[in-house]
Amino acid sequence: MLSCLARNHACIILLNILLIKKRNHCIYMNKNILRLNGHMPEIGSDCFIAESAIIIGEVRIGDRCSVWYNAVIRGDVGAIKIGNECNIQDGAILHATLEVSETILGDRVSIGHNAIIHGAIIEPDVLVGMGAIVMDNTTIESNTIIAAGSIVLANQHLEGGYIYAGNPAKKVKKIDESGAGLYIKLTPQAYQEYSKWYIKEGYGQDLS
Repeated sequence: MLSCLARNHACIILLNILLIKKRNHCIYMNKNILRLNGHMPEIGSDCFIAESAIIIGEVRIGDRCSVWYNAVIRGDVGAIKIGNECNIQDGAILHATLEVSETILGDRVSIGHNAIIHGAIIEPDVLVGMGAIVMDNTTIESNTIIAAGSIVLANQHLEGGYIYAGNPAKKVKKIDESGAGLYIKLTPQAYQEYSKWYIKEGYGQDLS
């Protein structure tokens, strides 16, 4: 009888250990900030990374940035470098092409919901609208807006100071600093404020 009880007690202890290990493993995986090929993402100070955002491999993110729900930053085949005070909004994807391109974002770049940046260089103070696509080895100069839904083809050089729209994206309008230009300036500021709301409530991935 005692032997049977001892065996049952041992089984319960073993089961608890396995459950704890499984639970801890899940917590680690849910962080979604993953090492790959010897590269661990580097994330600056005062950043907000949403729980379901995924950041992998050779990625460097500056200070006061935010990466929102279901965004993917995949630094597996090319480096991804993000400046300070950038916002990568919900569902956006940053990637590159092996031995062809890498993705570089300057300071205060806003990447709208569900936009795709694939191996492009985006200079500081640019807004890429919702659902837009920017392809490999394209450079977008500062003070530019890519309109929602636009497609910027590969190997382009977009002059700063304009709004680009369409498929393929073309220059459509000079930016008015008191009009559309305000969105370039105010969007990074707004997203820093939004980040504080979420951090205050305890949301976001543990970056400690």
